[in-house]
Amino acid sequence: MFGEGTGGGAAPASPPGLVPTRFVWTHGGRRVHLCGSFTRWQDTMPMSPMEGLPSVFQVVCTLPPGYHQYKFIVDGEWRHDDQQSVMSDALGNVNNWILVKEPEPLPGVEGLGQLGASMDVDHDMPPQPSLRLDDHHHQVQHHMQAALLPEVPALSEVDAAASRQRIADFLLRYTAYELLPESGKVVALDVTLPVKQAFHALYEQGLPAAPLWDSDRQQFVGMLSAADFITILKQLGSHGAQLAEEDFDTHTIAAWKEEKLQLATQMDGSRMSPRRSLLYVGPDDSLRQVADRLLEHEVAMVPVLHFPPHNGSVPQLLHLASLSGVLKCLHRHFRNVPGSLPLLSQPIGALPLGTWIPEITGDTNGRQLAVLRPNATLSEALSLLLQTGVSSLPIVDEHGSLVDVYSRSDITALARDRSYAHLQLDVVTVTQALQLGAQDWGNGPGGPTGASNRLHMCVRSETLRSVIERLAHPGVRRLICIEAGSKRVEGIISLRDVFNFLLGL
Repeated sequence: MFGEGTGGGAAPASPPGLVPTRFVWTHGGRRVHLCGSFTRWQDTMPMSPMEGLPSVFQVVCTLPPGYHQYKFIVDGEWRHDDQQSVMSDALGNVNNWILVKEPEPLPGVEGLGQLGASMDVDHDMPPQPSLRLDDHHHQVQHHMQAALLPEVPALSEVDAAASRQRIADFLLRYTAYELLPESGKVVALDVTLPVKQAFHALYEQGLPAAPLWDSDRQQFVGMLSAADFITILKQLGSHGAQLAEEDFDTHTIAAWKEEKLQLATQMDGSRMSPRRSLLYVGPDDSLRQVADRLLEHEVAMVPVLHFPPHNGSVPQLLHLASLSGVLKCLHRHFRNVPGSLPLLSQPIGALPLGTWIPEITGDTNGRQLAVLRPNATLSEALSLLLQTGVSSLPIVDEHGSLVDVYSRSDITALARDRSYAHLQLDVVTVTQALQLGAQDWGNGPGGPTGASNRLHMCVRSETLRSVIERLAHPGVRRLICIEAGSKRVEGIISLRDVFNFLLGL
């Protein structure tokens, strides 16, 4: 049957008249299949992820020469790739198409098979040195990324401005109501809760932050995040080699927030620092207002509060808004009209967004990419997270290749039971801390789930649309850009980077 294929890199021997043809899907997914006219639109062929590129799937099929139409089935959804040739069928469906040409015979090789069969072979001949592919390894890796996607024409300033204007119009037209799920739950923490129980709750619910409720004042008074836990661990760790568990059991959230305010006062001078008012948005605020609030104050989430007219002083917590949720709305709105945003068809390597190593940008004085080595101490990792203000740090080996990632959310796993009480921050490494979390807590909602599930990667040749598709998934806050094959870390693209670029900030 036509279309019988393999997901490997090498094509099987082809029957006469059939041509091995490679199909590639570069936009991620968990399960990807190929279906087309060569399978009578009935049978599907599974595609395999490429080694080192989990978001790129491929399959090699043997097809007869001629025109063929095809589509991809990504996690059960029919998709076409607008970066490949497209056409509409008689029913108006948009499909990809390909022209398979008959292979041209190489000059001077006719009859080579018969010649070899009749020749005497000298089995005593010493083996010839094999071709050393390692000499070309890095050159091949650099060209792989460019070969995965067809060339994209340079975007004009007019098209770029038009794309940004359509995005701006969408964000101004729709409100925070678009972010509210049809069903779900929201978690708030009472300020009288002990710190240990509070961070335990964040871990169990898999939340990076939660709003704080003051029962006496009947108001939401702030947010508690993993950054607070990091600050607490660093502060307590500075007073001794080991952390005292009773400090977590006796200190309430309210007491910690008061100490945090006094600490800020000491750092700012003798004058008492003003209390920071609660950051929130209303359900009628535009998505642009939501994005601006998150970007301006450099926070991961803001509560969506509704003040009922009959009792306006007591707010209702509707949702926790994030850049990921706004990006999901944007992606859902423009998903079926990709031509309206040509800016998203550009490869990320050609766009001014993200943080990159100097070898990529050529700028040694710009913002540096922060990374960790596997033997870095937990204290070093926590300090670097606070200093850089990022949500996660890639862990690389001596060659700069990606091994794992350490995130702020990983630290909340230490709040469960007594892990924090037995850790010496200046002794335990980030690798040991991740292993401890995986062994003790397994695959809980907020716990570590293995490097393969925490790592979200891309390559420079991928389009901005592909990056947005994955950043729109809950829990994905950044993509680590790697070199194909070697997995050498080249850069990071975060949600904040994407919004700053799209909004022209």
